[in-house]
Parts: sequence; C-alpha cells; structure tokens
Amino acid sequence: MDRRQRKSREAIFTAFTRLLEKQAYHQITVQDIIDEADVGRATFYAHFETKEYLLKDLCEELFGHIIDTAMGLPHEHYHYSCGMTTDSVFLHLLRHLRENDRNILALLSSRNNEIFLQYFKTNLKKLVKTQFADTGKLKESKLPEDFLVNHISVSFVETVSWWLAHGTKETPEELAEYFERIIAPLV
Repeated sequence: MDRRQRKSREAIFTAFTRLLEKQAYHQITVQDIIDEADVGRATFYAHFETKEYLLKDLCEELFGHIIDTAMGLPHEHYHYSCGMTTDSVFLHLLRHLRENDRNILALLSSRNNEIFLQYFKTNLKKLVKTQFADTGKLKESKLPEDFLVNHISVSFVETVSWWLAHGTKETPEELAEYFERIIAPLV
C-alpha cells in the first residue's frame, strides 16, 4: 500500500471508530463512514467490500497487534506495555489496553462492546493456547485443555470488562495480580 492508500485506510478506521463510540453498529451506514472520513465511496470500496469487512479488519488490527506483541512477535514501535520479558502475558495485555491505542478502551466500553469483546475473546483464545496449552502448562489439570483455554480467555475478558466498568482504577499490575491469583490453580 502506498502512503495515500494508507492515509485513506487510516481515515476510514478513525471515522468508523468515532462513529462506533456514538451510535450502535447496526445504525451506522457506509455513507456515514465516508462522510465522517471525508473519502469517496470508491475509496471506501477499494479498501473494504462491506461495513462488516471494515469491522473485521478494524478488530483484527486492534487485537492482532496487542496479541502479537504479547506473544513477542515483531512490531513496529515500542510501547510502555512491552515492559520486562518476565512480565506475564496478562500484564502485558492490560498495559497495552491502558495505553488505549486507537481508543480501544472506548470501543470496549461503548454500546457496541459485545462486538469488540467477542473479537477480543477469539483472539485471546489463540494467545492463551500458545502461552499455556502449547507449552504444557495445562497438562496437570484433570479438565479438558480446550475447556481451560476457553475458561481463562473468557475470564480475562470479563476481568477487563469489570475493570472498564469500574473506571480502570486499578493499575495493570494490580489487575494482573488479581487475575493471576484466580487462575493460579489452573496453570
């Protein structure tokens, strides 16, 4: 993608994010998005087939980035969230969320939060699987591995939802400690 295409794509993402903070996803039209982004209809469709594809790409970019960095995959820039290599993956994720890159906290606490929480859960399952199941940390349990991966992922998403509902008063370090105490018997 050349610079002009990247700028158009970014403008569409930004416009879509702003609209999602104000109104329900199903109420937003492609026309609303192109008006907010100040791009033409052809430009929108050059990047995204539908509004649903835009949502999917936005979520993949938001959650893919934080999951990739939590897994230690290469990324373009340093964040405070990168922290120490000894930090837990959950602490890393919470720090990334606290940085609020791309206004992710607003999206997770918006009226559209179910959509974003579902994408977060799906991406988180991959991370939990690689960090715990694939490394053998769940082998000691008498419970099925896929059940544990799902339970840990859903519990973490609910922990983040609780954190948001309570105004993110706890530090990422405090919340990670709470969560890790809860899942300690499982891993």
